[in-house]
Amino acid sequence: MLIVQFKNDAGARRIGLLEQDTIREIDGFDTTYALAQHAINSKTALEALAARSAGAATHSYEAVAKAGRILPPLDHADPAHCYVTGTGLTHLGSADARDAMHKKIGGDVETLSDSMKMFRMGVEGGKPAAGQRGVQPEWFYKGDGSIVRAAGQSLPMPEFALDGGEEPEIAGLYVIGADGQPQRVGFAIGNEFSDHITERQNYLYLAHSKLRTCGLGPALLVGELPAHVSGTSRIIGTDGKVRWEKPFVSGEQNMSHTIANLEYHHFKYGLFTRPGDVHIHFFGTATLSFAENISVAPGEAFEVEAPAFGPALRNTLVVEPSTYTKVNTL
Repeated sequence: MLIVQFKNDAGARRIGLLEQDTIREIDGFDTTYALAQHAINSKTALEALAARSAGAATHSYEAVAKAGRILPPLDHADPAHCYVTGTGLTHLGSADARDAMHKKIGGDVETLSDSMKMFRMGVEGGKPAAGQRGVQPEWFYKGDGSIVRAAGQSLPMPEFALDGGEEPEIAGLYVIGADGQPQRVGFAIGNEFSDHITERQNYLYLAHSKLRTCGLGPALLVGELPAHVSGTSRIIGTDGKVRWEKPFVSGEQNMSHTIANLEYHHFKYGLFTRPGDVHIHFFGTATLSFAENISVAPGEAFEVEAPAFGPALRNTLVVEPSTYTKVNTL
């Protein structure tokens, strides 16, 4: 089941089931958040609640998308109550691109880069036996809900950035119940978008490189994530033609960690179990155009597509003026 959030012709928020190119409105709920909260409180499966709430009103997905009325598949009315985070070095092969940036200096464990050491730890301990705790993944903070951009929206890069590069990933979307229990609403494709030149200068700059906007959606995949997910990442030039394209894979079959292990190491912190909060957590990738010396220019677009998630996510890169001002002393 795929669910989308959008605005109707009058600008009112709506949610609906995506059936091929048709959006069928869900009655009684204007947001995915409201639908999820009702499912939690009534102890009802989200898929069952959405199915029985589907109404008669329909819309053309293509028409809604062309009008720029697609919204992120899950958000919070107060962006400060939405955490956007992620984990890296989680996919088989993901260390190759990272290590190329961090300059591997040897083959034995004593001389491996820190990235390769962490990747090896994930391969050896990222898929623990049932009921066991696995090794911690790399973890990073991206921002709050204000950084999330929907399909069709521009993806701004701050003017001080050294690079703006895509990271085609799957994100887990969560709502925290009144009892503090994290509830997974579903999954969405995303462009985790980072500053790879800043990161390449020194891996300790990873935190800086991740404080950027991100693309998410357009559709929410309800239920379990397929073990194997295949998709394509593209860079679209200003002439509308594809100038770089590469397949990517995800899902646990292609990962060195289980989804459950990544979730455990995020939600083990009490800070992240505050009732009512939303979490968007990116699970990592092994495919970067930057690793092939591609530099994306303002006006070009990123496209992330995976058939399991319905329509592609496309966002155009723009440069955003810095809003920094000198700090005053009171």
